[in-house]
Amino acid sequence: MNDKHLSTQFDAELSAISTRVLEMGGLVEQQVAQAVDALANLSEERSGEVIKAEQRVNQFELEIDRDLSSIIARRQPTARDLRLLIGVSKTIGNLERVGDEAARIARTVQRLIATGMHGRLFPTTQMTLEAKLATTSLRRALDAFARLDVNLAMEVIKQDNEIDAEFDGLLRKLITYMMEDPRTITASIDLVFVAKALERVGDHAKNLAEQVIYIAKGTDVRHTPPEGLASAVS
Repeated sequence: MNDKHLSTQFDAELSAISTRVLEMGGLVEQQVAQAVDALANLSEERSGEVIKAEQRVNQFELEIDRDLSSIIARRQPTARDLRLLIGVSKTIGNLERVGDEAARIARTVQRLIATGMHGRLFPTTQMTLEAKLATTSLRRALDAFARLDVNLAMEVIKQDNEIDAEFDGLLRKLITYMMEDPRTITASIDLVFVAKALERVGDHAKNLAEQVIYIAKGTDVRHTPPEGLASAVS
């Protein structure tokens, strides 16, 4: 078997790995969207679908990890190929944790339904905005991975501050609810955990974007402030 054939086969294996990551990402993105929908509509059915998908997400992680180990052992990749495989390993770990956050939201929704919570308690506008920012960041991070788009990855990282600000605003509003009406304390605490889960989805989207930059440029920007990103990757 000549070197060119080996190289072509290796490229095909790397492409297949990337495709699997995007499939996993699509499933996780759907999970988050369903969790947000379950929250907005207090839907038992939709929250159950999110929890059911968790096992499939975990299976994706195990299978991709196994394939990564096999490729590294057989191919002994170097330079950018090795960066891709390392980046993929960290990416699927973050995607699995996004799935965990979606399932956490879904379980909270089920608990809220069981305790008879009504939608009027929701700080609807802010909760919806935080959810939209988090899901948009996740989608854009996956798009950046698909195209290894460094500029889009930098935009995702910069947007993380907006999600953090929405979380802080939600937290203040929920504390106000609890102070004004102690009967809302239990449900408000549950909603604090939902808001935190959404904020963590944003964090993982940021982590995904950082891995895109690492794969494409070989630059670790994990502790680089947003204003220093452009110079770090130039």
